[in-house]
This record gives sequence, C-alpha cells and structure tokens, in this order.
Amino acid sequence: MRLLEGQVALVTGASGGIGRGIALRFAEEGAAVAVHCRTAVEAAHEVADRVRDSGGRAVVVQGDLTDEDACARVVGEAAEWGGGLDALVNNAGVQPVRELPGMTAAEWRAVVDANLSSVFACTQAAAEVMRERGGSVTHIASIEGRQPAPSHAHYSASKAAVVMHARSAALEYGAHGIRVNSVSPGLIDREGLADAWPEGVGRWHAAAPLGRLGRPEDVGDACVFLASRLASWVTGHDLVVDGGVSARPTW
Repeated sequence: MRLLEGQVALVTGASGGIGRGIALRFAEEGAAVAVHCRTAVEAAHEVADRVRDSGGRAVVVQGDLTDEDACARVVGEAAEWGGGLDALVNNAGVQPVRELPGMTAAEWRAVVDANLSSVFACTQAAAEVMRERGGSVTHIASIEGRQPAPSHAHYSASKAAVVMHARSAALEYGAHGIRVNSVSPGLIDREGLADAWPEGVGRWHAAAPLGRLGRPEDVGDACVFLASRLASWVTGHDLVVDGGVSARPTW
C-alpha cells in the first residue's frame, strides 16, 4: 500500500518549484491533493492535470494567504472537496533580496505576512478541521532559519519563526492527534538557477558532502514521510534536507 493512501492533503504554493514537487509526491503516494496557488492559476492546473493523468485526484484552490480570511477559505474549500483534511503542507512564501540597512517596515511585514502569518492562519484553520480524527501539518522552513544569508534578514527571521511555530503548535495540538513538524531545505535547483547564480551554485557544490543541489522531490519525500504512518510518533521536529551542508564547519 502506498504511504498516503486515502489521505486528503492541501499543499500551499503548489503551482511550481518545491510546492509542485511536494504535491506530485503526495499524489504518487496515494493522497488526493488540493493544489493551492495565489496567482499562477494556469501552472496550478498543470500540476492538478498531472495528478489526474496518473490516476489521482486533485483540485485547484486559489487565494492570497496574507489575508487571514483567505487562509480559512482555502482550507475550507480543500476540506469540503476532500470530505475532510488529513495533511497540510505550508509551503507558500516569498524570498526577496534586500539589505537590512534601508529595509522599510512595509518590506519587513510583507515577508513576515507571507512566510509566517500565513502559516499561523492556515494551521489554525486546518487544526479545526482535523480535531476529530487527527492529522499532520508540515511547515516548509529553511536552513536560513539557522544560518542567515546576506540581504535575507527578513526571510531568515521569518523561517526561524516558522520552525518555532511548528514546535509550539505540536505542543498545543498534540492532544487532538495533530502532529506538526517543519522541513528546512537547503538550496533547491530550479530552471535557470545555474545560469543566474553560477558562483552560488558552485559554492554549494563545493560545500555539500553529497555534491549536488537539492531537488523538489527531495523536499517532497521528507513531507511524505512526516505525513505518513512512519512518522506517527514524530512531532515538534525540524527535518533538515540540505545534502549535508549544515554539517560543514563555518570556521
């Protein structure tokens, strides 16, 4: 039997990149998947079509998750479509580049709202649906929550907070059978990355013990594990998926 057979899952920010990889891996393991997007509706439908073409069930749900009401609506639509909700993956977020000197409060809030407040609101809404039969919530954080990068102060701070939110939510929702964890990816490959940032990709290859960039399905595999029965006694944990870069000494 596939690991997520019979589950209903919502993956936010699933129209491309890491979110696409997570959604497709969930479907491969038997889950019916609600594919969330903010504006990339066509790309989200492409993901949903791939799921259906492989014999799975999928639906597209749209909403701006910086709006608390939209978070509740997106979770509600996914649960209504699936007849419940077993897993939520909070993947939606932004990663702008801005030096801390000169960063405006509005720029700071925009990242916190997209990366952290959306996680709070979606988790709260999903937990209400899951209270009767339990479930799994996984936040997509980042190794930058532990090791900041230049011009990413707002991003790094938001991802560190996402990790702590998962631990706090695990503590408070555990009595309802709801497990909450986070996954902290390292650098994940995408089309054009090596051309756009050859120096950074080269440094990553040199630093990673496994000698490669991550792939979206690497993050998807971690999320599948955390949503599955194999992780039934795992909650409040941050699973680092970075090819071993975090093991590299920095001095």
